[in-house]
Amino acid sequence: MSTSPHAFAGKLKNPTVFPVLWAASFCHLLNDMMQALLPAVYPILQGDFELSFMQVGLLTFVYQLTASILQPFIGHYTDRRPMPYSLPFGMAASMAGLLTLAFAPNYGMLLAGGMMLGIGSSIFHPESSRIARLASGGSHGLAQSLFQVGGNFGSALGPLAAALIVLPLGQAGLAWFALVALLGITVLTGLGNWYRRNGHARPSGRKVPERHAWLSRPQVSRAMAILIALLFSKYIYLASFTSYYTFYLMDRFGVSIATAQILQFVFFASVAAGTIAGGPIGDRLGRKPVIWVSILGVLPFTLLLPHAGLAATVILSVVIGLLMSSAFPAIVVYGQELMPGRVGMVSGLFFGFIFGIGGIGAALLGVLADLKGISFVFLVCSCLPVFGILTAWLPDLREPGGR
Repeated sequence: MSTSPHAFAGKLKNPTVFPVLWAASFCHLLNDMMQALLPAVYPILQGDFELSFMQVGLLTFVYQLTASILQPFIGHYTDRRPMPYSLPFGMAASMAGLLTLAFAPNYGMLLAGGMMLGIGSSIFHPESSRIARLASGGSHGLAQSLFQVGGNFGSALGPLAAALIVLPLGQAGLAWFALVALLGITVLTGLGNWYRRNGHARPSGRKVPERHAWLSRPQVSRAMAILIALLFSKYIYLASFTSYYTFYLMDRFGVSIATAQILQFVFFASVAAGTIAGGPIGDRLGRKPVIWVSILGVLPFTLLLPHAGLAATVILSVVIGLLMSSAFPAIVVYGQELMPGRVGMVSGLFFGFIFGIGGIGAALLGVLADLKGISFVFLVCSCLPVFGILTAWLPDLREPGGR
């Protein structure tokens, strides 16, 4: 029995385009570093403009609203009408936002700068996540991990860049990061060329599928709601670390600011490592096992952390960072497989949601810390991974009867 060359070729998948993946990841680093500059320079802006905490909160709200709410709508639009050069346009919007913030003469212009910065992020995430999937060669988890880890490093570099450049120079120091945006625009223009040359930027004549082939619409809707609930528990918990871990270490163990910042960096490094690992493991073992282990599986460690000594706290934080961060690439790819024709919308929904819920969670946890103390925050948050039990109700995306 012979196999036709055409049938054999149909079984082959396109190779993973690693230069495109690394370029997308690098631009994700640049984008998230620029986004992280705004909260990092709040002390400068507060002093220069004599802002109240309510005005700082409104600036955060305007920025997060545009950076989170717009993402799924932009993703939905570009699912139907691909726009290969929207990425450099988004980076240009971020650059305009930074320049506006750098030279803003009043509070109204600060709000305008924050809004433009948020719009740039809203455009970047859905389309760049789509490009990562197109370049994956079928290794969707690996591609999403490589893409996401760039953002992790960028978020970690933002405060460091602000400390080294903006703090010594003042508000106008933000203008130097326009050069970073120009570099991003150049690279993203190249990605847009690849996107267009390879035929991905042309709308297809057929109607794109709205859901997984053998799942009903109610099943897809329930699964998406479960994924949102899992992201809620994950990013509220992570907000306790990203915003208050240094305060917790200083309050509970009396460590210095420098030591607390080093230990915070150790946690961020574990998050980056977990992000890289989660996608490829999901490609091999399936998305559901990764989601199980990374959320519900981390529960024993989160429950132990509020009662541990300093050395054990550092070890537990590394384990928690590794396990919990591995979930996001698996969740994004699982959502994209649930709704295969809505890659941009799903990516925008998830990236926008985690951005918004992270900001809201940090604010609520801050109120709780004022009322009950920082240790109580970590005690309450330690229970959040119990939401991982919802993974049991996620459908199996393998074809019925398939292996």
